[in-house]
Formats: sequence, structure tokens, C-alpha cells
Amino acid sequence: MKKITAIIRPDKLEDVKQALEEVNCSGMTVMEVKGRGRQLGVTESYRGSDYRIDLLPKTRLEIIVNNESLDKIVDTIVATAQTGDIGDGKIFVSPVEEVIRIRTGEKGEKAV
Repeated sequence: MKKITAIIRPDKLEDVKQALEEVNCSGMTVMEVKGRGRQLGVTESYRGSDYRIDLLPKTRLEIIVNNESLDKIVDTIVATAQTGDIGDGKIFVSPVEEVIRIRTGEKGEKAV
């Protein structure tokens, strides 16, 4: 099993959720986060004064998938969240040792 952590633009969340449902991926955790990468924030003007916003709002998705579904899910996220501009986000894939469904006590891939 793998854990996919995707940092995406907040305005892409609904598109990504819909695309993931179409490939039978319904379980996910969504968090509103702030961060920066190569973009290094943005400079804006307000009433004649420039100020820098270093940490931009992003959306973080966490999804646990079976190894067989990994490539399909990652490809779906990339295709849906990609705009081609700096700040589209990143995807991290990590191994998961165990998953336990609290309600039933099921373990492993049955719990995913």
C-alpha cells in the first residue's frame, strides 16, 4: 500500500475530486494548508504599499491506495490539477505499513 500526498491549487480541488471518483477512488483526507515552493510567494500592492505574501494557500490531499492503483491515481491527479504554471503543486508517494479500519477491525488492503 502507498500513501499519496498531493499539494494542489485550492481552485482545482473539485475537479480533482470528481476525476478521482471517476477512477473509483473515493476515500481521501483534505486539508487547507499554506506553503511555498519555487514560486516564493507573490508581491501585491495595497493602497500604494507593496507587500509580499510568502505563504500561499494550497490544498493537501492524502489518499491511501493499493499498489495496483497507484499509477492510475497519480496520473489522474497530475492530469486534473496541472495548469502548466508555477505553483501547480507536488505529489509525494510513501509506503504504508498497515491500515486498520476502526469500525470493523479489518486490516491491510481490505481496510483501504
